[in-house]
Order: sequence, then C-alpha cells, then structure tokens
Amino acid sequence: MLIQLARSLVTALAATALVVAPALAQDITGAGATFPAPIYSSWGEDYAKAGGSRLNYQALGSGAGVTQIINRTVDFGASDSPVAPERLEKEQLLQFPAVIGAVVVIVNVPGVDGTKIKLTGNVLGEIYVGRIRLWDDPKITALNPALKLPKIPISPAYRADSSGTTSIFTKYLSSVSPLFKERTGAGNSVAWRTGLGAPGNAGVAAAVKNIKGGIGYVEFAYAAENGMQALQLANGSGKFVTPTVPGFLQAAEQADWDNAKNMAATMLNMPGDNSWPIVSATYILVPRNPKDPARTQSVLKYVDWSFRNGAATADRLHYIMLPTAVQNRVRAQWATLAPAGKPLWPAN
Repeated sequence: MLIQLARSLVTALAATALVVAPALAQDITGAGATFPAPIYSSWGEDYAKAGGSRLNYQALGSGAGVTQIINRTVDFGASDSPVAPERLEKEQLLQFPAVIGAVVVIVNVPGVDGTKIKLTGNVLGEIYVGRIRLWDDPKITALNPALKLPKIPISPAYRADSSGTTSIFTKYLSSVSPLFKERTGAGNSVAWRTGLGAPGNAGVAAAVKNIKGGIGYVEFAYAAENGMQALQLANGSGKFVTPTVPGFLQAAEQADWDNAKNMAATMLNMPGDNSWPIVSATYILVPRNPKDPARTQSVLKYVDWSFRNGAATADRLHYIMLPTAVQNRVRAQWATLAPAGKPLWPAN
C-alpha cells in the first residue's frame, strides 16, 4: 500500500513538473535602465496576474542593458537614451519607446523649502561644472529674492554608473548651458567637473539627503515615492515650473514623432505654461535575429498588453503613456521583425 502511494505521489509530482516547466521557460528577462524600473516591474506583475509571462527585470543602468542585449543574455534591453542608428544596425537591434517619464532635480538646503527654489538650466549647468559653489551665489539669489539662502557649499551628486538618466540630464544641460556643453557634454557616463558620484537613483538620493547643501538628479517617480524635494526649473518659454504629470504631458505632446529616426523623439526644454523641461521617452531594445524568436515575441506581447492595460499603473507611478498613435507606430515597427522570414507581429 505504501509503495503504491509513493508511486502515485511520484507520478503526480512528475505531472506537475511537466505543467510548470513550459511556463517557466516562457519567463521574460530584461535588464537596463533604472528610470522605468518601477513601471516595468509593476506592469510585469499585472501581466502575470492576467495570465501572461512573468517578468524578471534587473535595473542595472542603461549601459548594462545595452551591453546585455548586444550579448543576447536577456530577452530585452532597456535604455533611457536612444542608441545610435549605426550601432542598432551593427548589432541587429530594434529600438522603440515604451513609456514617458521625467528627470527632476532634488535638493537639501537647510532651512529652505527646496520646492520653492528656482533655477535656470544655465545656472544649473554652472553648478555642475563647479563655477557656482555656494547657495547664496548672486546668480541664485537673483532668481530667488524671496528666499533666505544660506552661505553653505553646494554639493552636487551624480550617477557613478553608466546611466540613461544621466544621458537625459546631460543632454538637457548641454542644450541650455553652453559652458556645460563645452566642459562636460552629454552621455550615459561623462567626466564630471565637480561633485560626488553614487550608484543608481538610490545612491544619488542618499547623497543629497545626507549632505547639507546637496543637489542631484533622479527620475520623478523615485523622487515622488520617496518624498524628495524637487526644485523648479525654467522651461523653453522661460517660465519657472514645478515637476507635475500635466507638465510632463504638455512637453510630451510636442514631440515630433513623424520625423524621429528610430523613434527617438526629443521632449527636452519644450515651451508652454507648465511644460517640464526634462522629459523623455525610455526605450526597449530587442534583437532582429533572436536566438529564440518565441522569447522575443513574448516581450512584444508583454509590451502590447501594457500599452492596452497599463494606463492606471502609469498614472499611479507618475509616468506618461505613449499616445495611441505612437503605440501603433511601435507595433508597426514590430511587424518588421521576421527572423527566418517568419513575422513575429502581424502588420496593421
């Protein structure tokens, strides 16, 4: 009797393994940008609950995400900065935007409400090259006559890892500060002239929080979820604006998707009454020649489901969904994926 029961148990376990194994084989792996990590993970949880594949996403930074998809060690890479067209071609990658977010500037100025501080991009650029070193510098006090700014050093913090958030921030500063463009320039990783490097959004936030006079840049969702004080910036119309989702949307609506090569449309320093000046799409990269086409197809299904069902999650986490017309453009790009002549996505 015991032997028969043991055999029945083994048979049952084997049957369970056969059921579970295919599901595990279809799990999606992704790596890269920290900027969209909260929403990718939340979409992944919701998608799995709806019966889709499970997502394993590692927020390692955009540089690592690009490297991993080039090496084909993940199903998709994620980068906040668009990859150069020639590199996409060389590495046989398809790039498309997934969601829109914003980078904000957080501060820790003793005795001052950081959300009341106003800076122009040009002054911020001078801070990050070390030309402006004190919070009561005349250029800062001129922008903030109603605030009593202390005579303490400004302590800039920046991402020490290769980061798409850094790319967005430095592209913005390079577009509004000739001095920053000349001395530092834009990229995932740059030679900073001053300040303290720290890994990830968490590292930059901790540096700002722990150092009196600190200033740094993080993605908005992280700042909002962690109660960080984000200052005001002058936008493309010269208006000082607070980072808000409606302000991100106003900037995003002005993107020229029609003429954006590889869908890398800019949303930086847009004009408007409320447009936040540091807004950007974040990008997903998939192989045009996947080792396992079914896995790439699983990535597309996950993103498609998120486009159709992820708006409430995006709102909760302070991101902006791509406009419907842009989502359809993305799907049209997926239709060009045809390894061995077999399309992974139907043409519209």
